[in-house]
Amino acid sequence: MTKKIENILLFMWSVALTATIGSLYFSEVRGYEPCELCWYQRILMYPLVLILGVAYAQKNAKIALTSLIFSIIGGCISAYHYSIQKLSFMQESAPACGRVPCTGQYINYFGFITIPFLALIAFILIAISSILILRSLKEEK
Repeated sequence: MTKKIENILLFMWSVALTATIGSLYFSEVRGYEPCELCWYQRILMYPLVLILGVAYAQKNAKIALTSLIFSIIGGCISAYHYSIQKLSFMQESAPACGRVPCTGQYINYFGFITIPFLALIAFILIAISSILILRSLKEEK
């Protein structure tokens, strides 16, 4: 495995770890109760910390396909969640999400950065990195 791929794996793990710590900070320190869609995003992000950490330690670049699948699914959920927060026509048809409405915005930095937006950025970074690794592996063959 090349140093480039190794660095990309480390970057992916760092992104997943930062996203996980961030979500735990919002819920455990700030006391923001996650809605149902937030839980689905967490279900897809949290395992990536372990999966990518082990892959980095083992120098296993083949994990890129798994991380790509997790990040695409998580990114789709995040994009949908963000859209029901920010697009009025989506808010009208938003599903009820239990005790905490999915349309709620605990944070709204600069008028557009919400928690689902942060998760979406993390999933996009991991997806792009996974694609870069898969392309590098293909070129090596």
